[in-house]
Amino acid sequence: MTYPIERIRSDFPILAQEVNGKSLVYLDSAASAQKPNAVIDAQSDFYRQGYAAVHRGIHTLSAEATSRMEDVRAQAARFINAASVDEIVFVKGTTEGINLVANSYGRHFLQPGDNLIITEMEHHSNIVPWQMLAAEKQLDIRVIPLLPDGTLDESALPGLIDQRTRLLAVTQVSNVLGTVNPLDRLIATARAANLVVLVDGAQGIMHQQVDVQALDCDFYVFSGHKIYGPSGIGILYGKKQLLDQMPPWEGGGSMIRTVSLSEGTTFLEPPWRFEAGSPNTAGMIGLGAALSYVEELGIDRIHRYEQGLMHYAQEALLQVPDLVVYGPADRAGVIAFNLGKHHAYDVGSFLDQYGIAIRTGHHCAMPLMDYYQVPSMCRASLALYTTREDIDRLVAGLLRVKHLLG
Repeated sequence: MTYPIERIRSDFPILAQEVNGKSLVYLDSAASAQKPNAVIDAQSDFYRQGYAAVHRGIHTLSAEATSRMEDVRAQAARFINAASVDEIVFVKGTTEGINLVANSYGRHFLQPGDNLIITEMEHHSNIVPWQMLAAEKQLDIRVIPLLPDGTLDESALPGLIDQRTRLLAVTQVSNVLGTVNPLDRLIATARAANLVVLVDGAQGIMHQQVDVQALDCDFYVFSGHKIYGPSGIGILYGKKQLLDQMPPWEGGGSMIRTVSLSEGTTFLEPPWRFEAGSPNTAGMIGLGAALSYVEELGIDRIHRYEQGLMHYAQEALLQVPDLVVYGPADRAGVIAFNLGKHHAYDVGSFLDQYGIAIRTGHHCAMPLMDYYQVPSMCRASLALYTTREDIDRLVAGLLRVKHLLG
């Protein structure tokens, strides 16, 4: 079946606009993906016709809004094949999900002298919360190192594990290198040592099928805005037996069973125990529309299209002299590069003048920058709406920048 790229692009209104007098080439979807009309309309219609506070009213609008919210929870559970809808917690995004695990599971279960394992390629959101917890609880953080080709040194993992190792936190796909980590093998090694496993799925959820039961991870987190949904909404999956044992991280309305000034507070069961306060209901509605959009296209179909496009992009970029590409040939979603000795910001600024949007900077991955001994990188990212013409424009733009900068 032919991939309907023209129809898909027509679903994303922002792609039709011009930037600096040129038609937009949007190659920054790894930072935040654009939104289809289905998502924009779902949120707009909810605000126009269905908005009300959820879980707090018996009137019709409140009951309907609550039902729609819980429908999206069930949809998210199906999307990642969770065993139960009660394993799906709504959060603001991947960052909040990881912080929730660190502050609830970590504070409750980890003891001074324990250690946990992360990797050298992690996004700051899967580093900093653990560092904060380690400082508070006197924990040790151990690191699976990178190899020169941009993959992890899997052989180092067994040597990092001892009797005090409690948790492995690892990204599914590197947000800089596009490295697809061998989660099956990493999790199997962790399981053999009875470790708890958290997977940061922010850069994986939109590129490949995710089955949390097959992965056998304990926690999986992703952000709605990466998978064509709204900002400010995301999903934390946690195995029910773990969520049941975890205390709430935030207190307030919606997460309590009883409150007494003399006898204290009792809490609801998960997932509501972790959803204090008024939720981003419109964001949830938009996330549901985004998941439906991806499901209708078919995640496997999207994966095949993007892999073909990635191969085309890697071949096309060989035309650019002095281009240094970082990471493995087998990658998903992103290509990180530098143009000779020119600063990434300069390259990105020139490309922007031609209507080409890429990411520049340290990409919230300073340890990875340190590994490659560079202050910053350029990053072009692909999405379900990216075309070969977009890649051709990028290559032409880089050739022009190379000519201008020397």
